[in-house]
Amino acid sequence: QVQLVESGGGLVQPGGSLRLSCAASGSAFSIYVMGWYRQAPGKQRELVATVASGGKTGYSDSVKGRFTISRDNAKNTVFLQMNSLKPEDTAVYYCNALGTRGPQWDWGQGTQVTVSS
Repeated sequence: QVQLVESGGGLVQPGGSLRLSCAASGSAFSIYVMGWYRQAPGKQRELVATVASGGKTGYSDSVKGRFTISRDNAKNTVFLQMNSLKPEDTAVYYCNALGTRGPQWDWGQGTQVTVSS
């Protein structure tokens, strides 16, 4: 079973930047499309960015132009560079692989991002 460990969150002022990392155990990482999700208080978890094994990326409208997802298959790690952060980006951020029926693996603990002045 793959384990996911997210890190890099914190408190940042509006307009600031953060870089999140997600390390995955196991050898199956490189074959999957990986995604970053977020869950704000009282809201459903939403998918905000994806990156395919070859590097093709996709973004939700809410983060397009501000967030950049990338991956290092050799290190089983996926990153999320977040720029021009807004208070509405406040959430717990998670990564996971995209399976045919939804998230592929058990969720990690996530990393809290708080955007506030």
